[in-house]
Amino acid sequence: MAQVLANAIVDIIKPSTPIALGSFKVEVWGVAPYDYVRHYEIQARNDTLAAQEGIRRFTTEMENMPVEGN
Repeated sequence: MAQVLANAIVDIIKPSTPIALGSFKVEVWGVAPYDYVRHYEIQARNDTLAAQEGIRRFTTEMENMPVEGN
């Protein structure tokens, strides 16, 4: 299995506060052979953590995809 490489961009839906997590829309896209695009809505403390969580979810999803040809 090839390593999953991905990028993410984050849009703030609702900013975080000292007492509440923010809500972020995270778009993640992968590099071939995992050249798919996924959108996630993630609650996190900041945009960096939201991006990391989006990439983690994308990687897990791609690793669990069935292998073509089987």
